[in-house]
Amino acid sequence: MYKHYIKRGLDFILSLLGLILVSPIILVLCIWIKTDSKGPILFKQKRVGKDKQCFYILKFRTMYINTPKDTPTHLLSNPDQYITKAGQFLRKTSLDELPQIINILKGEMAIIGPRPALWNQEDLINEREKYHANDIKPGLTGWAQINGRDELEIEVKAKLDGDYAKHMSFLFDCKCFFRTITTVLKHDGVIEGGTGEMHKGEDTL
Repeated sequence: MYKHYIKRGLDFILSLLGLILVSPIILVLCIWIKTDSKGPILFKQKRVGKDKQCFYILKFRTMYINTPKDTPTHLLSNPDQYITKAGQFLRKTSLDELPQIINILKGEMAIIGPRPALWNQEDLINEREKYHANDIKPGLTGWAQINGRDELEIEVKAKLDGDYAKHMSFLFDCKCFFRTITTVLKHDGVIEGGTGEMHKGEDTL
């Protein structure tokens, strides 16, 4: 019942209320992004949604317009050189994700779920398939996000996404939501260009 009906209703109501409440912040960020560097305010990128159906995710633009397209940040040789001044703040605080409220309202995403993979991240998509994590809507935040985020290796991230898909419930969503707040405030797991950093160097210890 919760997975198929209640969750979607809560997502719609909460995201609509959230959009109204943060609209002043969104306005300020739009002005800052536009005056900070050339380019559009919003950034659209092709991502993989429920049942591996693609959609376009919305974010505040945090990089210069000459940044290589459809390349995960962790695959850029020096990602910092592409990030704008406003983008550094937006990424550190996760405020660049705010426009995804629109994706939630449209039904393409949920508030809680696996973070949507890029259309060409076949390693992550295939690994999630093993755990049926591709069978549910991607989320603004999720179980993997609060358990390592950029530090997690692909296999670990997919396993955590699968654990969420298997045990999805109202209480589990509440746990993810409130732990996300503390994770964002502490900036846990945010490493530019750092997928899989959690276990690097262990062999040399």
